[in-house]
Amino acid sequence: MTRTSVHALAVARPVIRGLIVLNVVYALGLAALLIWSFFIDQWPHRPLGFDMVNAHPLLGTGLRAIVVVGIAGAAIVHTILRRLGAIVDTVRVGDPFIDENAQRLDAIAWRVAALEGLRLVVAAIAAVVWEPGKIDAFSFAPWLAVLLLFVLAGVFARGAQMRDDLEGTV
Repeated sequence: MTRTSVHALAVARPVIRGLIVLNVVYALGLAALLIWSFFIDQWPHRPLGFDMVNAHPLLGTGLRAIVVVGIAGAAIVHTILRRLGAIVDTVRVGDPFIDENAQRLDAIAWRVAALEGLRLVVAAIAAVVWEPGKIDAFSFAPWLAVLLLFVLAGVFARGAQMRDDLEGTV
């Protein structure tokens, strides 16, 4: 390993732990916002300063739906970060090419795809209640990242198989 990769590996675990904590705080904040939205008078027009005349009648419901999607997204991110932390731990031990890491990467790929799907759901909701007819959330980059993660999962699965084959011949 290069000096840079050793340093990055040493930093990765605390960064992942910090991101897990921030993600939990984010999810709790969204949950509090969702609960609070049911008790505030004239939600969301009054607290956010929207003009009632020009606002879509389902704006409040749409914003609540986006908050629920955000909570679901935080749950998905939590599972991604946990799996990523487990992969980093196997790299630190010196044994990353194992079947479990291939499965973790495959699961991460599916979850990143789910997050991208949630992003499109948020864009669709916003297109209805915020700017009718305008959906501009599609991007190829996240889908390429999903493809890359699936390929990487395959590489790890093949690496684990080669490692097992090599151990069987020695």
